[in-house]
Amino acid sequence: MTRQRASILLVDDEPGIRTVLGIFLTDLGYTVLTAESAAQAMTLFRSQRPSLVLTDIRMPGKDGIALLREIKAENPETEVIMITGHGDMDLAIQSLHLEAADFVTKPIRNEVLEIALRRAEERIAMRRLLKDYTENLERLVAEKTRKLVTAERMSAIGETVAGLSHTIKNIAGGLKGGAFVLEKGLTLDNKDYLSQGWDMVKRNVEKITNLSMALLNYSKTTEITFHDCDPNEPAREAVRLMAPRADAGGIALRADFDPTLRPVCLDAEGIQQCLLNLLENALDACTSEDASDTVKTVCMKTASADGW
Repeated sequence: MTRQRASILLVDDEPGIRTVLGIFLTDLGYTVLTAESAAQAMTLFRSQRPSLVLTDIRMPGKDGIALLREIKAENPETEVIMITGHGDMDLAIQSLHLEAADFVTKPIRNEVLEIALRRAEERIAMRRLLKDYTENLERLVAEKTRKLVTAERMSAIGETVAGLSHTIKNIAGGLKGGAFVLEKGLTLDNKDYLSQGWDMVKRNVEKITNLSMALLNYSKTTEITFHDCDPNEPAREAVRLMAPRADAGGIALRADFDPTLRPVCLDAEGIQQCLLNLLENALDACTSEDASDTVKTVCMKTASADGW
């Protein structure tokens, strides 16, 4: 039983050759398309897209070399076998330089043509295997990348949870400490203890409030909005918003803005929020029980160095 193969475009200006080769190629299992000129061949090629082309080199009008160039320009993966006369070796060599798969000489021997066709099919099969391998490799890389990103996200979540746990533990410890001092003040009727304990409770309640707001803001999808802005402006606003808290804690909040900075395209609201978070952390560090009295100054400075 003849194995069904791909379609092949046979191009020759001689009807007899088209008939004889067409019968042979059909017997080999190919679906044969025939054309008597390069122009007709291109019309069939564009409509049928055969994977193989068998063309004579010397034809009236546009020759086989020109047809080879045109086919390769439209689809470099198409395999083209050239039919040459014994006096056309230079053209045959030229066709190989133009990426023809092979050439056969007239009079065509069936076994030689069959070998050339088999080599061309092997090239097509190898190209398909390489394409499948590349696509599978790309899918594998994409899958591994997704797994790696997921693992990194889980690791980041773990670190975040650990950080939150540490923060909550510290706040809980502060509340217990404040409650203990309050209880002592109530037991001893000591106003200093009562005032100290109440201040400790208020500070830790404020920390809980700030932490909950930070978590709510973190869960929101932030939309970045860029526009031209004075880089000093978000820093100046952050300092203005945090100044009352710094004053309440007896902390000197100093800001040094560079007046030479030029407007740049940035997300002013996002930058301001980042600066607020940094200032809040700095103020918390100054008011912590481990902070010495000498570390009571928070400085912010902008400078012109490729931006700010």
